[in-house]
Amino acid sequence: VQLQASGGGLVQAGDSLRLSCTALGLKRAMGWFRQAPGKEREFVAVISRIGHMTSYSDSVKGRFTISRDNAKGTVDLLMNTLKPEDTAVYYCAAAYANPSSGYIPSQQGSYPYWGKGTQVTVSS
Repeated sequence: VQLQASGGGLVQAGDSLRLSCTALGLKRAMGWFRQAPGKEREFVAVISRIGHMTSYSDSVKGRFTISRDNAKGTVDLLMNTLKPEDTAVYYCAAAYANPSSGYIPSQQGSYPYWGKGTQVTVSS
């Protein structure tokens, strides 16, 4: 399984940025995580394998939106109203296969496949 994340960059506070993860043919729940300097990696958002269910961390709820296009094999994270505390390396990850279409795990241990991260830097 190969995951490729892209779209990171340097933006100013209040700006928007869209991250994209390519996961061709992967019909699993997909998540985004991030790791800020000096901190542990944390959950950001997850979307079910058919895209009908999502979940977000409290710190991004209302600002970030996760979506997927299974025909294209992509999972996007639209980040609005970015804050300096959103600065981190962002990772996309694919969860273990699960028969439940509503499976949307937030624990890192539920994700065996990880892409290389993409850096997001938000200046104040």
